[in-house]
Amino acid sequence: MGKKVLITGGTGLIGKRLTQMLLEKGYEVAFLSREKANIPSVQVFEWDIKKGYIEEGALDNLHFLVHLAGTNVGEGRWTEERKKSILESRTESIRLITRKLAEKPLKPVAFVSASGISYYGQDTGDARNTETTPAGNDFLSHVSVEWEKAADEIEALGIRTVKLRTGIVISKGGGAIPKMALPARFGVGAPLGSGKQWMSWIHLDDMCRLYMEALENEGWDGAYNAVAAPPVTNEGLTKAICKVLHRPQWFPNVPAFALKLAFGEMAAVVLGGNYVVNGRIANETGFRYRYGELEEALKAELGS
Repeated sequence: MGKKVLITGGTGLIGKRLTQMLLEKGYEVAFLSREKANIPSVQVFEWDIKKGYIEEGALDNLHFLVHLAGTNVGEGRWTEERKKSILESRTESIRLITRKLAEKPLKPVAFVSASGISYYGQDTGDARNTETTPAGNDFLSHVSVEWEKAADEIEALGIRTVKLRTGIVISKGGGAIPKMALPARFGVGAPLGSGKQWMSWIHLDDMCRLYMEALENEGWDGAYNAVAAPPVTNEGLTKAICKVLHRPQWFPNVPAFALKLAFGEMAAVVLGGNYVVNGRIANETGFRYRYGELEEALKAELGS
């Protein structure tokens, strides 16, 4: 039996692909889930964050821990109740695991937690954001900061901890790209707002390879910007999607006020942007991206 990896949020976009890659390498994979489920080759343990419950055995013989759980930021209006769920689903979940791990004599070797490039702010213009750039002061920045603080509580148990600040994930299976590609397929692709906002991206397979590298490589520690280089503007991404799909892009930009009317505060997710640099990955690790060019990454997901 291979080393055991416990994943929260394992049925999400990154979790599914990461699970495939871990199983292919001979790891034993387990999920923490709110409901029992029959998932091939994966042991599923139940947990209830509000009740402070984790099923017996979930944290036993555990070598690695991956934290991906969290309410989807891009679905549904940001009511106060939903904003609370977005925050607490990321923070209280890992704090529950921390409390339970503190009781265990044997602890995981390494812990890797998702975070977001929204750490730097929902719209930082043309400023280059590195891992040393201070946090922003809007809602999603606050979420990422608290998310990372919760991860640091695992580190305080003596467990090597890595935080991957994730950009837009290029995948046909979910996230922003299928939503942007849908109108483009019908010949009505259009940039959002000014179209000048920066979008820092990474292909799904490279994202999962970063998780595996962070788990396996003892030299990884702290926060990393999990993006490829270079970033692209919203307009540039729209044009690239249309090119890969062999569709024209002639519609005018979708105005910001229309997006705000449609999505409320959540419109900031698509109207804002960050120019994020993968400084630590590029300068401190030997990691090599399989998809370092945007068009190559889009073709892999959207190409026929």
